[in-house]
Amino acid sequence: MTPLAVAWDIDGTLLDSEPVHLAALVAVSQRYGLDLSGDPPDRFLGQHLGSVWTALKPSYPTSLTQEIWVQDILGEYSSRARDLVVIAEMLDAMHALHRLGVPQACVSNSERFIVDTNIDVLGIGDLIQFSISRDDVSAGKPDPEPYRQACLRFGLLPSQVIAVEDSDTGASSAMAAGLHLVRFHPERTTTVAEELLGRFAATAG
Repeated sequence: MTPLAVAWDIDGTLLDSEPVHLAALVAVSQRYGLDLSGDPPDRFLGQHLGSVWTALKPSYPTSLTQEIWVQDILGEYSSRARDLVVIAEMLDAMHALHRLGVPQACVSNSERFIVDTNIDVLGIGDLIQFSISRDDVSAGKPDPEPYRQACLRFGLLPSQVIAVEDSDTGASSAMAAGLHLVRFHPERTTTVAEELLGRFAATAG
């Protein structure tokens, strides 16, 4: 079926934000006596804060609550937002799709505060119809619910929507929801952009 819309992941796809997420997690964990500086940088790639908290909770003081921990993480992320790196080729592709009249949205596994911060940094508020955060669904990626919700809001069938994802977690969510998947890799940004534009330019022509 001909694609009619694009649902973008944000972290790692539109922004090289993983170093900022990791720095925030390491800093907050250090504050509570847990040293994560030697962990693999992709240990929690694509996971939402709820699952990260579940994994790390046994190593934190028993007095620490998830609510306080999340607020600390969000505060650290906000203070480091200046270090976020826009992936220019993907942002250019979004602008080109917008000029073609292609509906676009962002579907993220991050909390609403982080999603809104990222959208502001990217300057894409006028390019997308809506955004979905972890706070907007009952189950985050890899569950299909975030992408199912996106299709409902587009008013389209999953087979009419392309998802762009960088992580296994996000890819599993998109495929389980029945969307077409374009897998993003940092080393092939131009190829991904050209693939998307080629599909929609042909449709517009």
